Amino acid sequence: MAFISDPAFIATVGLILFFVVLFYFKVPGSLGSRLDDRAQKIADELEDARRMREEAQELLASYQRRQREAETEAETIVSQAKKEATRIREQARKDLEDRLERRAVMAEAKIAQAEKQAAAEVRAAAADQAVAAAEALIRDKLDEKGRDAILKSSLSDLEKRLN
Repeated sequence: MAFISDPAFIATVGLILFFVVLFYFKVPGSLGSRLDDRAQKIADELEDARRMREEAQELLASYQRRQREAETEAETIVSQAKKEATRIREQARKDLEDRLERRAVMAEAKIAQAEKQAAAEVRAAAADQAVAAAEALIRDKLDEKGRDAILKSSLSDLEKRLN
């Protein structure tokens, strides 16, 4: 019985008892099921992470597509705005040219009218001067009887012309 006091024997018996207790309480099965549960949980988390990564990639692709569409739309809007600005500029230039042309025509018409009016005023002034000179000449050269005769003659001429 000397082997009972041997430390290696005691350690071996203790190890065997330890394994017996473990198997009696079904620790290896419980430990295995816990490890299996944990492995399943990790696998589920990895699947969720993979799914979320795919969703994130789809979302990123969607946003990139939207960004490209927005850039294209912005380029289109800028292009249309430039065309519209060019059209407005050309229209404004044409309107200005038309307005300047109309004003030039109106100015020329006013100048022509002023020339006609000035010519008429000069004629009227010349006629007034001629009448005044004739009147002064008649007054100085004719006596009262001669003036009356000229007046009667002029009135009869005027009467004939009016009838």
